[in-house]
Amino acid sequence: MKIIDGKDTILGRLASHVAKEALKGEEIAIINCEQIRITGKKKSIEKEFEAKRQRVGSAQKGPKISRTSEKIVKRTIRGMLPSHKEGRGREAFKRIKCYVGIPPEFKESEKITFKSETKLKSIRVKHLSK
Repeated sequence: MKIIDGKDTILGRLASHVAKEALKGEEIAIINCEQIRITGKKKSIEKEFEAKRQRVGSAQKGPKISRTSEKIVKRTIRGMLPSHKEGRGREAFKRIKCYVGIPPEFKESEKITFKSETKLKSIRVKHLSK
């Protein structure tokens, strides 16, 4: 099992890497989901996220987008997989686990970190999950 530390990692790059690894058959756990960064202007990111959340069909049957940090990250990864409802995409999606903070079972284990640009305009996932 690969354990990826999401602290100060850019969401899109992390999601594409995780999707590729999951399709290869790798079990993946992402920790510190609340500290992952989304690049772009803060106001536009918040506006787009709220617009997505407001788009709900008649009688609340439409897509429901969760506010929790780990589900925001997992939904982004899901978008990079082939059809998450059947076949390879579904199996790959089941192999991905996301956590807020560091669970006790992963405290001592080796973690993979990604380098990221610090000068980019960005917002942390935890600001969207308020």
